[in-house]
Amino acid sequence: MIAGLKPYPKYQDTDLPWLDSMPSNWSKRRMKFLFRERVQKGFPHEPLLAATQRKGVVRKSDYESRTVTASKDFHLLKLVETGDFVISLRSFEGGIELAHARGIISPAYTILCPGPDAVRAFYSRFFKSADFIRSLTLFVTGIREGQNIDYERLSRAYMPLPPAEDQIAIGRFLDWSSGRLDKAIRSKQRVVMLLNEQRQTIINHAVTRGIDASARLKPSGIPWVGDIPEHWDIRRAKYIFHEVDERSLDGGEELLSVSHITGVTPRSQKNITMFKAASYSGHKLCQPGDLVVNTMWAWMGALGVSTYSGIISPAYAVYRPHQNQRFVREYIDGLLRSRPYISNILCRSTGVRSSRLRMYPEEFFRLPIILPPFSEQQRIVESIGVKSAGVNKSIARLEREIELLQELKTSLVNDVVTGKVDVRGAGAQLPKDVIAEAANFDADQEIDDETLEEEVSL
Repeated sequence: MIAGLKPYPKYQDTDLPWLDSMPSNWSKRRMKFLFRERVQKGFPHEPLLAATQRKGVVRKSDYESRTVTASKDFHLLKLVETGDFVISLRSFEGGIELAHARGIISPAYTILCPGPDAVRAFYSRFFKSADFIRSLTLFVTGIREGQNIDYERLSRAYMPLPPAEDQIAIGRFLDWSSGRLDKAIRSKQRVVMLLNEQRQTIINHAVTRGIDASARLKPSGIPWVGDIPEHWDIRRAKYIFHEVDERSLDGGEELLSVSHITGVTPRSQKNITMFKAASYSGHKLCQPGDLVVNTMWAWMGALGVSTYSGIISPAYAVYRPHQNQRFVREYIDGLLRSRPYISNILCRSTGVRSSRLRMYPEEFFRLPIILPPFSEQQRIVESIGVKSAGVNKSIARLEREIELLQELKTSLVNDVVTGKVDVRGAGAQLPKDVIAEAANFDADQEIDDETLEEEVSL
């Protein structure tokens, strides 16, 4: 059905700077006449909301990675009803967000309630389309990192307005097509997850038992590690690392991400959809060879020895090797993210609940590190590379297929909501109750640096 889509029979010029033409049966209307601004305040007992690019506007309690601090100023926050649209300060980077829950949010945000001519199923897709997101750069104020949406200007801009029946058909078609694509993506992601587990098993054995099956073993004295080759050494982390706290002056260094899957990598190489901070001045710096630990997610393996210079969250810990220490980066990286070590880091982390556990420096420095001779560390890393080569190749192929499916989904949504292809016939053939299967893969998703957008201080 997707492959057989065709353009509309006739088109008309729009005079919009970001959309040259649209179907001849569509009209256009200023945004302020399609949506009513909601400015209600004085609901301090409603749940706090957060605007995210991945999940839309959701309750903050759905994300337990940040502690919600009580405030006497909650009555100043704006009310959001389920089905409203929220324009956050950085909406031009990721589109306008649909609210999936009732609650309160920063008064700096603009809350829009759809009018009778605006069908949520259509505009929730339209506001996330690539063409519309690019158009939002026309309505920002400020320079570079300080740019924010100017709703006064945006409210006067014209929006495409398909007939109501077309909006409904488009929404149903995109529910169906996105559901099929999401299902295919999730299926491939699960295979990637299993392959990652297979690769991790190879790493776990190599970094804790070595690659010489004939090596004599000795009790390590570490219950969660067991026996190790008798010629290996054991040292506590405090004899290998020391903590450093160097800060960026202007935030101009490369922004790095720390995750439980890829360790320390440039954020530019990752598909992270969270809003960027207004400024990164004062953020921590790290250098190649530094061990960076995402304090809040260390128990999930969000740490790694960096090969990059750059900036990271000021909440992270940076540990630098002592001058007399020499080890293979990939070995230490694999060891600290192996299952036995992650299990022990979980035990050493403290907090009220699992998603708020933190690994503090005093506990990290007590961590025993098993160290083979340097030359053996090199051989272990080389062996892991050889044994993992086939798995890595399969993972790379699947990830490329996932990327192509995601690109297809993005392109399809953009083409449909801007009228480049006609889905009225296809949408009419679908059952009225067709609902896309939710893309609910969060438990297996990579943990990014930030889960929620920073709230504006009251």
